[in-house]
Amino acid sequence: MSNNEALIEQELQDKGLNAPRICPADVDSAIVSDTYTILPSGKCMICEITLKNGFTVTGKSSCVSKENFNEEIGRKISYVDAREKIWAFLAYNLQDFLYRQENLDTLIKA
Repeated sequence: MSNNEALIEQELQDKGLNAPRICPADVDSAIVSDTYTILPSGKCMICEITLKNGFTVTGKSSCVSKENFNEEIGRKISYVDAREKIWAFLAYNLQDFLYRQENLDTLIKA
């Protein structure tokens, strides 16, 4: 969880905004593993995050000059890029779940 996420999460809690939502802990708990690949150019790193359900999300980092490439920095940037995408998938799942709960009678008749 980033510092910014922690601050936003705290603000939401302080304001009592506790309706169904995705929080940073949900994103973190969905992650099973992460792997990294440096592309042949030596200027780009790809992070693949695997989620509990087996779905994978990718993120990337790149630099203009190969001389500026740093594996540790590349890992950090590509991981953050991949992790940011998880929010949308979890939000979709939650919204679909809530929709199905609210429309259970209609869905059963269909």
